[in-house]
Amino acid sequence: MEIDQWRREYLRGGLNRGDLKDDPIEQFEQWLQEVVETDLSDPSCMSLATVDSEGQPSQRIVLLKGYDQRGFAFYTNLKSHKAREIEQNQRVSLLFPWQSVERQVIVYGHAEGMTRGEAEAYFRTRPRESQLAAWASHQSDAIESREKLEALFEEMKNRFGEGEIPLPEFWGGYRVVHHAVEFWQGRASRLHDRFIYRRQDDGSWQVARLSP
Repeated sequence: MEIDQWRREYLRGGLNRGDLKDDPIEQFEQWLQEVVETDLSDPSCMSLATVDSEGQPSQRIVLLKGYDQRGFAFYTNLKSHKAREIEQNQRVSLLFPWQSVERQVIVYGHAEGMTRGEAEAYFRTRPRESQLAAWASHQSDAIESREKLEALFEEMKNRFGEGEIPLPEFWGGYRVVHHAVEFWQGRASRLHDRFIYRRQDDGSWQVARLSP
């Protein structure tokens, strides 16, 4: 079968306005919990879209590391490609592609840097190997070989020995402060259900159904 003929029907359910919470974070929390209960692999994976100074967008998968009324948190090397683009343009978007349950969530907002204390607290929870990798990788920079990367990792292991690994100065976190969140539920005949929450000036949320 040719790729333009690959398709399937979405028959797992629907989404009605009466099903939705009044607040998008509460709705996200409900959907995330339902996804976790399905044993979906990596439910915290999200695609982060950024834009450079020339208007060229780029995307990559990052892991959600926290969410609340302030927004959606992730951590990264602060000299990485995505961090450099965020420095130029704070407007970003997140996509949670929960296709196995025929759902997706899109977050629109701007990225704000998290405090060093917040980054420090999270860094302490990472496996030791991940802490070492943060030091070894000059994320997004060209590197001559895999062997060079592994050598840098071994160098960091020797440098810190069995002692505590400090938070690198070039490593931290961002919080995507949301002003709109869309919830998508697949339906038969491509008549999907889409609802978008938009933040109002008074801080409340307006919900609208979108055509599929």
